Amino acid sequence: MYIYVKRIIDFILSLIALIILSPLFLILALWIKLDSKGPVFFRQKRIGKNRTFFQIYKFRTMLTEASDDRPTHLLEDPEAIITKPGRFLRKMSLDELPQLINILKGEMAVIGPRPALWNQEDLADERDKYGANDVLPGLTGWAQINGRDVLSIKVKAQLDGEYIQMMSFWFDLGCFFGTFLSILKSDGVVEGGTGTLKKNKNITKL
Repeated sequence: MYIYVKRIIDFILSLIALIILSPLFLILALWIKLDSKGPVFFRQKRIGKNRTFFQIYKFRTMLTEASDDRPTHLLEDPEAIITKPGRFLRKMSLDELPQLINILKGEMAVIGPRPALWNQEDLADERDKYGANDVLPGLTGWAQINGRDVLSIKVKAQLDGEYIQMMSFWFDLGCFFGTFLSILKSDGVVEGGTGTLKKNKNITKL
């Protein structure tokens, strides 16, 4: 039952957020456009619900000649390809804001497993073990506030599985506010290299 209520809540929240944040969208768009050549937004093929593909929207944070099909933690020389505004946007997760459009379209939810890249079949296969591919991917989620980029594929899938088991309005609310705390602390943000798993009291539950 909650899954249907969740979709209604997601639609309303994303619509309100897009309206309220429209001035911020304009400011960020101008900053990106004035800093480097290329489009303000970029689209990327991702794995959605039931392992179907969709195009995710983001603010462009890299130079146009950079590859866009690598996970963040696998960037070989991030300083050379990430733009000045891009560094700030990625640190504060503001590059993800255009995904409010994906939520409005019904391709994503506010809270859920983060959508894997189209070529991250290893992550998708691991998520299948926990039923984490059976729900809409999220703008943020349980794994996002428990390690983000530094999590191994296995741990990330396990956390996504925990989310499926505990999914409820109150759990989503906890993930929502937990996201703001993680952003302020820049928890789990890795630009290049594989990173190491930071100790987090919530992960000890696995």
